[in-house]
Amino acid sequence: MALNPLTLRKLRRFRSIRRGYWSFVVLMVLIAVSLLGELLVNNRAILVRHEGKLYFPTYGANLPGTTFGFDYTYETNYRDLQARSRAEGRGNWVLLPPVPFSPNENTPYQGVFKPAPPSWLGGPAGHLLGTDTTGRDIFARLFYGFRIAIFFALAFMALTYLVGITIGCLMGYYGGVFDLIVQRLIEIWSNIPFLYMVIILFSVIPSTFSIPARIGMLLVVMVLFSWTSMTYYMRTATYREKARDYTAAAVVLGAGPGRIIFNHILPNTISTIVTFMPFTVVSAITAVTALDFLGFGLPPPTPSMGELLKQGTQTLTTAPWIVSSAFSALVFILVLVTFIGEAVREAFDPKKFTTYQ
Repeated sequence: MALNPLTLRKLRRFRSIRRGYWSFVVLMVLIAVSLLGELLVNNRAILVRHEGKLYFPTYGANLPGTTFGFDYTYETNYRDLQARSRAEGRGNWVLLPPVPFSPNENTPYQGVFKPAPPSWLGGPAGHLLGTDTTGRDIFARLFYGFRIAIFFALAFMALTYLVGITIGCLMGYYGGVFDLIVQRLIEIWSNIPFLYMVIILFSVIPSTFSIPARIGMLLVVMVLFSWTSMTYYMRTATYREKARDYTAAAVVLGAGPGRIIFNHILPNTISTIVTFMPFTVVSAITAVTALDFLGFGLPPPTPSMGELLKQGTQTLTTAPWIVSSAFSALVFILVLVTFIGEAVREAFDPKKFTTYQ
């Protein structure tokens, strides 16, 4: 599908804003790398050659230790298998990811589960950013925490826009009594305290619910209390576009409300929608991190930057690498998305670019 000249002009303008453009490139690279997380940060081997046979543990079933000659039946410790294969020198080998730790794996330090400093500060080998209070690798938890947070934020943005744009366009197009009633309902709904609802919800959800189900519930609750602001922007934009001549022409030609809203009015409000997208992602990441910090966000043991920040504040003097790593990662991600948002807002400024069809 070919883009119209006005859209191409906006994209060229966005690319000319170097800070926002390169922030977008870096963010896209990080997202792409996170999708390959199991091949980069994982305690499962990518490929194992043992006694002439090849195994692919990363995307396969759990292989017990007895498969490779160990005396236990739980999942194989592939780091031990790699060390043993090298020592034996019988042609067996193990290919591990660059960071051979999973986000929920507990590894002891000095015989107990406690924070270990980064390897470059004298900590155990392989732990680039050290371990947290229960011996879990911080880099692994930040890596997977980023993946969960960014896709959670994108899903939040999509659902929030779906609800807010639909209701806002209907309010602006129909106006009158419908607009008045919906405005009053939105005002009532906006006065319900979001944090209290989250606390109540997560206090009654049974622990038997799966982690994906609980994450989905958190997403739905956040969307239910976040769509209202978008309706006002879309209501105003729809009111403005409804008064244009092209809308009147579409009515005369017999176009229905759905076609007028989605084929004519909505494309001319796209600048308003696009400019808010990065900032919606920022607010979603910030909100879920804050909820995790308070203990009402993603269910444990889900990797989370907010949960690491909570640990870090409790061990600020004994394990400062926890809070410094989590804080730096959070600031870096938010700065990237904010730079993108500023560039998008400037490139898609509706005062500079307007489409009439």
